[in-house]
Amino acid sequence: SGQFYQHATTEASQATLASVSPVFAVMKLDKEGNTTFFEKKKTELYQELGLQARDLRFQHLMSIATRNNRIIVRMEFLKAVITPEFLLILDYRNLNLEHWLFNELASQLAGEGQLVTYSLPFEFRAIEAILQYRISKLQGRLNTLQPQILETLEALVDPKLLSVDRSKLHILLQNGKSLSELETDLKVFKETILEILDEEELIEELCLSKWTDPQVFEESASGIDHAEEMELLLENYYRQAEDLANEARELRVLIDDSESIIFINLDSHRNVMMRLNLQLTMGTFSLSLFGLIGVAFGMNLESSLEEDPRIFWLVTGIMFLGSGLIWRRLLSFLGRHLEPPLPPHVPALLKKSQPAARRVEIKNNLKAETFGLSRSTLTNQ
Repeated sequence: SGQFYQHATTEASQATLASVSPVFAVMKLDKEGNTTFFEKKKTELYQELGLQARDLRFQHLMSIATRNNRIIVRMEFLKAVITPEFLLILDYRNLNLEHWLFNELASQLAGEGQLVTYSLPFEFRAIEAILQYRISKLQGRLNTLQPQILETLEALVDPKLLSVDRSKLHILLQNGKSLSELETDLKVFKETILEILDEEELIEELCLSKWTDPQVFEESASGIDHAEEMELLLENYYRQAEDLANEARELRVLIDDSESIIFINLDSHRNVMMRLNLQLTMGTFSLSLFGLIGVAFGMNLESSLEEDPRIFWLVTGIMFLGSGLIWRRLLSFLGRHLEPPLPPHVPALLKKSQPAARRVEIKNNLKAETFGLSRSTLTNQ
C-alpha cells in the first residue's frame, strides 16, 4: 500500500508539473528551408532534444553553449537550438523578429542568401545567420544614433549661441544613454565570441556534423578542418563587432569633447557677465564716493555757498569728473590683472645656436660623403 501511495503521489506530482509547465511556440527550419510551426511543453521539448530543463531557461544575456550535440544560442530575446538537421526558434511569437524569421531566415538556410558557409554543414549556416542578424541590428542602431548625435552636437557647439538649448541637451542625454546600451551590447557580444575563440575544445564542440556524420569527419581529417572554418567564422564577426565598438567609442569621445567645449563657452559667457557686473559695481562705487559732496551740501546747514547760483554746476561737474576719473583708474587696474600673460621671450642665444648646429650637421654630412668618396677611389685604384 505504501508503494502504491508513493507511485500515485509521483504520478500526481508529475501531472501537476506538466499542467503548469510553460508551452513553447516553436518554429522549426530544416536544411532545405522548409518551415513548420507547433506548440510543445517545455518538459516534452527538452526530453526530445536530450537536454536539461536549465538549458531552456529564459535568459536575456547572450551565450552560445553546446549540450548533448546541440548548440543552444541565447541572444537578447532570441533563443534557438541548433542540431545537425534543423533549427528551432523558441517563442517566436513574442519576438520582434517577424521580418527576419519569415522572410529571410528560411532562404538563408536554404542557400538563397549571401551566407559564406553555404557549402559547409547546416550548423555553420544557422550560426552565421544568427550572428549576421545580430550584427546587422547593432549596425542599424549605430547608424540611427550617429547622425542624431552629430546633428545635436553641431547645434550645441555653435559659438554664436549665448545659451544652451535645453531641449537639445535632453536629446543628447537620451542619445548618450542609447549609446551606452549599444556599447554594453557590443561588449557582451565580443566577450561571448572571444570566450569561445580562447577554448579550442569549445570550437570543436560547435562542429556538430563532424562527430555525427563519419563521412564529414573523414573529409575533415583529409584536409577540410571544420574547426578552423568555425574559428574563422567567429573571428570575422568578432572583428565586425570590434569595428562597431570603435565607431561607438569615437562617438563617445566626440560627446565628451563637445561637452568640454560647451562648458568652456558657458564659462566664457559667465566671465563676460561677471566682468560687466564688476564694471557697473565700480562705476556705482565711484559715483557714490563723490556723491558725498552732494550729501554734505544737501544737509540743512547754512553757508555762503548756497547763495551763489554757479556753485551748483561747479559741484556737480566736480562730482562727475572725479567719479569718471576713479572709474577709469579702476578699469585700468582690472584690465592689467585680467589680461593673459605674454608668452615667454625666447633668448637670442637659442636662435643663434640653431644655425650653428645646422652648420655642424652639414659639415658632418660633407665629411661623411668625402670619406665615402675617398674609400671608393682607393678601392678602384
